[in-house]
Amino acid sequence: MSKPKRRAVITGLGPITAVGIGRDEFWQGLRAEKSGVRHVTCFDSSIFNAHCAAEIPAWKPEEFFPPHRLKRLDRYAQFSVASAKLALDDAGIKWSREEPQHRVGVSFGTALGGIANAESEHAHFLKKGSRAVNQTLALQVFGGSAHTNIAIEFGFRGAGTTNSNSCASGTIAVGEALRYIRDDFADVIIAGGAESPLSQLTFGAFAFIKTMSQHAGDPAEACRPFDRLRDGFVMGEGAASLVIEELEHARARGAHIYAEVLGYSLNNDAFHMTSPLPSGESCIRAMQQALSDAQLTPNDIDYINAHASSTQLNDSTETMSIKKVFGARAAEIPVSGTKAYTGHPLGATGAIEAALCALVIDRGWLPPTLNWENPDPACDLDVVPQHGREAKVNYVLSNSFGFGGINACIVLGRLG
Repeated sequence: MSKPKRRAVITGLGPITAVGIGRDEFWQGLRAEKSGVRHVTCFDSSIFNAHCAAEIPAWKPEEFFPPHRLKRLDRYAQFSVASAKLALDDAGIKWSREEPQHRVGVSFGTALGGIANAESEHAHFLKKGSRAVNQTLALQVFGGSAHTNIAIEFGFRGAGTTNSNSCASGTIAVGEALRYIRDDFADVIIAGGAESPLSQLTFGAFAFIKTMSQHAGDPAEACRPFDRLRDGFVMGEGAASLVIEELEHARARGAHIYAEVLGYSLNNDAFHMTSPLPSGESCIRAMQQALSDAQLTPNDIDYINAHASSTQLNDSTETMSIKKVFGARAAEIPVSGTKAYTGHPLGATGAIEAALCALVIDRGWLPPTLNWENPDPACDLDVVPQHGREAKVNYVLSNSFGFGGINACIVLGRLG
């Protein structure tokens, strides 16, 4: 006889975003229905054709770390570890570096890791030589510093990995956490993503290929998912961690359960580094496979959190793909693009949106697609325009489609 499938539930949330840090502040930011996008302040963007970003103005790392730890953690790693602490506190998970746990692991994602910090250190090197470079640079620049620093900080000796799959990284981290729980690699996984890409050259690299919005008006209106006048994504920074726990383990300690992680899929367009496959075939298959993994049908989904990056091709291709998967129901299902709130923190975005979806199920409110003013016939969905709405939600699909044609989807559900 085969063992019953182990189930994975979300018991803790730790978002760090431009609209709020921590579960409650993040939710309040969503309910306020205001964008976190502003003019870039952390460097001079005047030489580029893009000037907006979703920075985290209230970031105070000293509230999370003593001075000796801060010396070894760049901004990217700070976001990673701090978001994990917020999620662990929310979940009530006990931890100790002196008593490490072998059944607790970490699954994280990032697109660029510590590259922005490396850029800054390179400037120091050119100006003052090697003695001016942070001596721990080699430990900061690699993407795996996310999960390793979390493991070190909290004593988690279980499965550990940081994937680097562009804008799908955070969603993949959550999906892989589901696999680790199902396959009995761990009882608890800290899953999430982090990104700190706001430095001049890193930002400029995306401006050079003209993928970012060139909006010259109010920066809060630069990210316009599904709107006919959308002209590119808006870069952001931030992180989110989710405590994903085996169901009976969570029940035994009386944990609050936000949602269950039911399904996951991952594939590739094998087509182009920045443009989606025109037929949407791989996006379609990713959504279908996630539903199949969750043992659900398109009729079960109550809400879709779209990738909706605010680029012309992505939003129209995603719309077409949703219509192929959901048929006549596509016109009825609320589909919001929430990057107008947080910007697009690249590899962290999927984790932030997974946390958002868990709260949607738990609290019964759908966040809107901000800045939607000009209908686009190629994006003719119920995009929950401008203002959110109360709704009981049982099942959610969340999409993440990244550079390189990487497609990842997860399905979350109310615990039945």
